[in-house]
Amino acid sequence: MALAAGLCATVSAQAQEAAPAPTLAEVTVTGLPMAAGDMAAPVSVLDGETWQLRRGATLGESLAGEPGIQATHFGAGASRPVIRGMDGPRVGVLANGMELHDASTISPDHAVVAEPLLAEQVEVLRGPAALVHGGAVGGVVNVVDQKIPTAVPENGVAGAAELRWGSAANERAGVFGLTAGQGPLAVRVEGASRRAGDYRVGSGWAGGRKVDGSFNETDTGSIGLSWIGNAGYLGVAYTHQQAQYGLPGHSHDFEGCHLHGLHLHCGHHGGHGHVHHHDEAEDPVVDMTSRRWDVRGEWRAPTDGIEAVRLRASHTRYGHDEIEGDEVATSFRNRAHDVRVEVQHAPLAGWRGVWGLSTGQRQFSADGEEAYVLPTDTRRLGLFLLEEYTLGDWRFQAALRHDRQRVQAQELGDERKHHGTSASLGAVWRFTPGYQASASVSRAQRMPTAEELYADGLHMATGTWELGNRSLKKETSQALEAGLGKTAGRTTWNLNAYHYRIQGYIYGQTLDVDADTGLQLLQYSQSDARFTGLEASVRQALGRHLGIGLWGDVVRARLAHGGHLPRIPAARVGVRLDTNWQGWEGQAEWVQVARQTRTAAYETRTGGYGMLNLSVYKAIDGTPWQVYLKGENLTNRLGLAHTSFIKQAAPLKGRNLTVGLRASF
Repeated sequence: MALAAGLCATVSAQAQEAAPAPTLAEVTVTGLPMAAGDMAAPVSVLDGETWQLRRGATLGESLAGEPGIQATHFGAGASRPVIRGMDGPRVGVLANGMELHDASTISPDHAVVAEPLLAEQVEVLRGPAALVHGGAVGGVVNVVDQKIPTAVPENGVAGAAELRWGSAANERAGVFGLTAGQGPLAVRVEGASRRAGDYRVGSGWAGGRKVDGSFNETDTGSIGLSWIGNAGYLGVAYTHQQAQYGLPGHSHDFEGCHLHGLHLHCGHHGGHGHVHHHDEAEDPVVDMTSRRWDVRGEWRAPTDGIEAVRLRASHTRYGHDEIEGDEVATSFRNRAHDVRVEVQHAPLAGWRGVWGLSTGQRQFSADGEEAYVLPTDTRRLGLFLLEEYTLGDWRFQAALRHDRQRVQAQELGDERKHHGTSASLGAVWRFTPGYQASASVSRAQRMPTAEELYADGLHMATGTWELGNRSLKKETSQALEAGLGKTAGRTTWNLNAYHYRIQGYIYGQTLDVDADTGLQLLQYSQSDARFTGLEASVRQALGRHLGIGLWGDVVRARLAHGGHLPRIPAARVGVRLDTNWQGWEGQAEWVQVARQTRTAAYETRTGGYGMLNLSVYKAIDGTPWQVYLKGENLTNRLGLAHTSFIKQAAPLKGRNLTVGLRASF
């Protein structure tokens, strides 16, 4: 990176047109009394044109180009973010600070219900800011939407509409949002619809040109109403999402499998039994419905010493059926509600911050041939605070959270109780104009989920037989992080290094693999683990309208007693050229993903690949229209995501061109 920066500086010095020295814009993180650049751990905020060009069909796909973030990738319908090699319950996915109560933490073939097309911005938090959401050791993804108005539009009406088309899966998508208000009342109506067929992959895949069963059809609608006054607002919204998407790679070869102790037996050893192969018409389909109510409110300056009180609450009825042929094979249901109250206080002995509590309940059940998780009732209560103190060029941050959890498995008459306390300290030092250093240390505790405790059965989508472990204890993570960055001038850069020592790390340990079907016996186990990684980026202005950048990330994850953890992302590096001229914005990027040879037991290696991406955006002067063109994997390379359970059955998309037209008014 130093060589690249030096080369860019040399080229820049030869540029005939002088360029101003830019400063990175300060971005405020939703619900926190501090800017993203003031935090002791890296925060990514995607909004405006940047977010419009990043949005994909799923949240994981939309964020996978950020340093330190990749995706689980389960075809086109389901993809969850992976942050620093951690996924599932270690990565919180929120909607305006509240948990999304879907089934995506249970299995990677279950979709995240957040609709990227309806998001105003997305924030990725790590360190102290993530800790206050509980259990999010890897980080938190907060999807900020507009479904509950917080202000009355200046002209009484404001909105946007957009149409887009993508070539790889013949994707057609449309989205609209409209906010209208008069007096103290404002109403918001919004919706999005997507239709995409099976997508094409890069050249050279033995499975053909397309991934069978990778289609995605999703409809989302929301209506919200707010009362808005000078001192705050109170609003409610109802959101309905209906989706159908395929499960590529789903196999019935496992139907005859069962356990002999901790070994798999699939009924065909020694020539006995047979393996049943299903045809394309039998590819299963997920039929998902989510109905959610949200309540949000803020009361500013209710009394001396209190700057704001914020209330958030939600109630969700989620369900999906996995349909094979004309029959429902398995049904999943999730009923949940939660409440979060935050009090942002005025400076107290120089400290500013937020205190709060959160509480919630989740009732989960599954029924059918793949009901590998027992019905459970989970209740949680958390208390937290996040504080900041400024002293000269220093900013100090501290966070503390205590959680209690009770999980009941009704059919077994079993109950497990856990509690944990997490704390973090961090500092940001702006030691000279345009430069800053940061460091943080944290101790976080995560309690086992109901699925980790009580799973027991065949899960055909991931090709696993999963066994829970009722003896699991809470895991304790100790993390160190250090960063250094330059935020102003023609050259800007950022470097972050981290190291996690996790005691009692909970993971799916593969104990056995059936040689004929490939079915894995996976048992949730605990062992000490180490995560070490690096995230970096640099950009050099080459003139008033041109810049070049380099970014990359790498993470190494090992068990303390030796051996690698499964599905850890491969290292990446990207080279990016950006330009802007007379309202046009363009970007060209080459991303090279390395081979992943550091694999766990029974895990296969994954080859490296490179992808060329281009994008062009134009806001048409004097009109409400914006137009954009995005090209992904233009060289049509074949890419396999090492983070995916079905990487061989569902490679990444091949060449894809997306055209979009948007109007704002």
